Order: sequence, then C-alpha cells, then structure tokens
Amino acid sequence: QLIPLVGILSMAAVGAASFSVYSLLSKSDVIVHKIGDPEPWENVDPKKSHKLVTINQKWQPIEELEKVKKLTK
Repeated sequence: QLIPLVGILSMAAVGAASFSVYSLLSKSDVIVHKIGDPEPWENVDPKKSHKLVTINQKWQPIEELEKVKKLTK
C-alpha cells in the first residue's frame, strides 16, 4: 500500500524539478545572474504573453515612459 504513494510522490517531485529547470533555461523572464546586466527586465519582450491565459490584452508603449528611458540611458 505504500509503494503507490511513494511512486506518485516521487513522480510529482521529478515533475516539479524538471519544470523548474525548464523555466530557468528557456524562459526570458526568469533571470539567475544579475551581475552582468544591471537592468535585466529591459530584455523581456512586452509583446510576448508570459501568462498562461491572456484575454483581450494588447501591449502599447507609453510615450512618456519611452522618452524617460531614452533620456536615462
């Protein structure tokens, strides 16, 4: 009776670990080393959806914010 419980729990742990490794290696919004780039959030593509489900959401740049970004760089 204990063997199925151990099997299910170990499969869940392996799944969670594999998804964590997948997220670290393939997703652009997950950042591990921040030493080389002081503003890593600037590399995230705002046009690409990072949510599981996105309904009627469109990204549009804000003019004032873009001007401030250009002035501070």
